[in-house]
This record gives sequence, structure tokens and C-alpha cells, in this order.
Amino acid sequence: QVQLVESGGGLVQPGGSLRLSCAASGDTLSNYAIAWFRQAPGKEREGVSYIGRAGGNTVYADSVKGRFTISKDNAKNTAYLQMNRLKPEDTAVYYCALRTMFTTQKLDPQFFGSWGQGTQVTVSS
Repeated sequence: QVQLVESGGGLVQPGGSLRLSCAASGDTLSNYAIAWFRQAPGKEREGVSYIGRAGGNTVYADSVKGRFTISKDNAKNTAYLQMNRLKPEDTAVYYCALRTMFTTQKLDPQFFGSWGQGTQVTVSS
């Protein structure tokens, strides 16, 4: 059973940057595609970014395209989400998860599992 632990969240001013980490244990991340999701209070969980098993296939939500970058270091068994030019609307709890079945819906949370506990990102002045 793979376990994921997110870290790197915090409070940042608009325009600032954060890098989130998703550390895996119990199996190697090279076996999995992984995605980042976020959930703001009162809103549904939404997909932010996806990266394939080998790391060469990435997908971004339109709202973060050009600002966020997903990556994974299989040697460190860790995935990352670099978030630049942060906006107040990026405020949410961010989660990483592993793809559990093949799908073309790469940002749909129903196709992902082994969710981490989440890390809070707050963008505010």
C-alpha cells in the first residue's frame, strides 16, 4: 500500500511562489502516474496538474497553466508542484494522489487514490 505525504504549504503573498512536495513510501513512484488536486472551502476538489509514470506527459488545468510546474524525481520517490505567480484564488488544501485506473480524464479525482493528508496553501496580503 502506497502512502503519500504532502508538505511545503504555507502563507504567501500574491505573486509569490511555493514548492509542494509529495513523498511516497511503500512502493516506487516510477510505477505510477500522479496528480495534484486542490479543494477550497465550500468547493469541490479539482484537478490541478498530472504527470505520467515516466514524467514526460504533463497536463495542467487552465487556471494554473503557465504558472505551475509538476515534476517527479523517481530516485527520491517524490513528486513536486512548483507554484509561481500565486493568486488569492489559488488558496486551498492541496493533495497528491496516484492514478488507480487508466483514463483519459487525467484531472478527474475519481480515477485517483492513495490520497495524502493535504497541505494548506494560503495566498493573501
